[in-house]
Amino acid sequence: MNARSCPCGLPKSYAECCGRYHSGTAAAPTAEALMRSRYSAFVRQDAAYLLRTWHPRTRPTRLDLDPGMRWTGLEILGTGDGSAFHSTGTVEFRASYRGGSLHERSRFERVDGAWVYVDGEFPAQS
Repeated sequence: MNARSCPCGLPKSYAECCGRYHSGTAAAPTAEALMRSRYSAFVRQDAAYLLRTWHPRTRPTRLDLDPGMRWTGLEILGTGDGSAFHSTGTVEFRASYRGGSLHERSRFERVDGAWVYVDGEFPAQS
């Protein structure tokens, strides 16, 4: 991945992909797009975007990101609903970081028309 490509793994530049969601010029159209943009926000240490896209019911009051964390890749393992025609959706993913990986099944809902992260569970390792 070159320095200009999007951290989420799609073959687009950051500006064409997740950057437009982070800047607020566009909204993620699907639960998967929001999940990818949130991963990119973790990579870029954008706590404000993460909080803004967190469901008000489950959002923490603050988010302290570890500046030493180095995210190295995202793999989408599966999705359920989460399109323009749904009000809820799930995305199962594996996010790799230097020294390990995080496997999560995230839940998303629409609030005032916009996708937001609700919470996640960590499936048993198989």
